Amino acid sequence: MRTGPWRRIGESLTSSVVTREKRMKRIQKTIAGSLLAVLSGAAFAAAPDTVRVDYYHGGNAEGEMFSLHRVVIEPLPWPGHPGKTVDTLGLGHFLFQVEDPETGEVLFSRGYSSIFQEWQHTGEAREMNRTFHESVRFPRPDRPVRLRVLKRNDPQEFESAWTVNIDVEDMLTVREHAPAPAPLLDIHVSGDPAGKVDIAILGDGYTAEEAGKFESDARRLTDYLFSVEPFKARADDFNVRAISPPATRSGTNRPSNGTFRHSPSGTTYDAFRAERYILAFDNPGMRNILQHVPYEFVFILANSETYGGGGIYRLYSTVAVDSDWANYLFVHEFGHHFAALADEYYTSDAVYEASGERTEPWELNVTALNDPGNLKWKKHVHENTNLPTPWPKAEFEAFQRDNQARRRQLRAEQRPESEMNQLFLDEQAWVNDLFSQHPETNALIGAFEGANYAATGYYRSEMNCLMFTRHDRFCRVC
Repeated sequence: MRTGPWRRIGESLTSSVVTREKRMKRIQKTIAGSLLAVLSGAAFAAAPDTVRVDYYHGGNAEGEMFSLHRVVIEPLPWPGHPGKTVDTLGLGHFLFQVEDPETGEVLFSRGYSSIFQEWQHTGEAREMNRTFHESVRFPRPDRPVRLRVLKRNDPQEFESAWTVNIDVEDMLTVREHAPAPAPLLDIHVSGDPAGKVDIAILGDGYTAEEAGKFESDARRLTDYLFSVEPFKARADDFNVRAISPPATRSGTNRPSNGTFRHSPSGTTYDAFRAERYILAFDNPGMRNILQHVPYEFVFILANSETYGGGGIYRLYSTVAVDSDWANYLFVHEFGHHFAALADEYYTSDAVYEASGERTEPWELNVTALNDPGNLKWKKHVHENTNLPTPWPKAEFEAFQRDNQARRRQLRAEQRPESEMNQLFLDEQAWVNDLFSQHPETNALIGAFEGANYAATGYYRSEMNCLMFTRHDRFCRVC
């Protein structure tokens, strides 16, 4: 054994080596941790909790009122983009704002539409009161806040309709939940929810034995959505997950033909007594299921072959999965729910009472054309295009009068769904042939009268579109 200075030098060298090794390990650990944080998105603050405010919205055609039900902290963190807290789109019949009660600063906002607003424009709303359950969701604030709901007035401007103070720390806030009622399926997952558009697919009317069918239906329709532009080019910007609580009996509720089924989300045909309109009326039941899925938008799959669907901006869209027209319906209804597109058709029976006023709609794809010089989609219109733009409107309407009468007859007689599907096939073939005879306007962007459930006074941008007929693509403005 060495002694004296050699031992001291050896100890010093050994100590230096150990110190360098420890320093290198610390550096490597720091670098590895930083890389992992960046790659996983953990370099940003952890996503806050998701807060849901449930409330009741009731009234009639002449007025309405709101009342608080409960405040809920959902099981999953907030799925939205942390940097996009304030709505800049200006869409929807309503707008909710989460405000600092002391300064009035808007901390979070989103536009949306509701079942109540749709019902308020039906004939029934002129005869009775009804109440609907609704929800708004936002990231958990770090202080008590004021929730403000604003509604569009006649000039289509937002004005305050209801305010309520919300303190998430209140002891009555709901914090515990029943477990998820079914497995969560990854259908199309592109990344962290905070950086994607998150869609939840909710099954209705699928028994436990039909779990495989539900997954197959969800994948089939999702694949079709991402085959249609603009979703095809942006597929990597979406996440799609699915969940389906087992039903005791197969099928979706449809009172008009005597099909009665229980649904935890209250999904049913015959919404507002329109046989093809599918809506979900049990909002608490629906939210109790969806809170186990990271979501911003919702598809509800009705396990039925009868043609039908529905879509409400930032609430949900619905589709009858076994209809021959399910692909079309899936995309058309998502146009309402995701992009706030208005219906451009006007010859089908509508559940809404027509208004004599022709104020400019807030939806971006229809116009009252009150000011042709400032058309919403003016930048897409050639300077020599006539506004309004001529099209074979009279011929189209004459055909549709007979076609719609036949459609009503088929439903009244409860004929096989195959006959309705054939009617729709024949109708679309006739429309495509008619429009092909007018190449001068078939590819033109202008202002074509007939849209928004009205034969006159409202206009769409092209002669044909997925929002007008059972076409296979959106027009350029949509």
